[in-house]
Amino acid sequence: MLPNTVLYKIKTALQLDEAEILRIFELEEYPMSRDKLRNILAHPKEKHFSPCDYETLGVFLDGLITYKRGPSPRKKDDDTLIELTNNLILKKLRIALKLEEMETDMIFALGGAKLSKQELKSLFRKEDHKNFKACGDDLLLAFLDGLDEFYYEGEK
Repeated sequence: MLPNTVLYKIKTALQLDEAEILRIFELEEYPMSRDKLRNILAHPKEKHFSPCDYETLGVFLDGLITYKRGPSPRKKDDDTLIELTNNLILKKLRIALKLEEMETDMIFALGGAKLSKQELKSLFRKEDHKNFKACGDDLLLAFLDGLDEFYYEGEK
């Protein structure tokens, strides 16, 4: 799944405006201009569309955790590069939004994915664990769609 799509769906689900997203990047000391953000959030068929890389998405997710939960008491280790997988995206969203197992299950269900308790737990295990399950794009999309439903406030 394109990082642009993930970022856009999170923005929509959590009803984040441009200023909030820029603040999230600022919390991670990541340079993001208003124009660059607009290009990243644009539809791929628009002329000013700009692809988002996984590093930018990862910084956004880290910033979202800080934005929602406050700064981490742990020291940051900037030397370690971690590949951003769909499983890690799920983990970071679960941490940022303080989602419990029941809420996570409900979000998947709202997105049209019915998972057993074991399947749900296996998505959040370490990759080298024997019960680890890789999260496919379809499952991540179901979660993001469910997240939109979960946080939907309706017409104001």
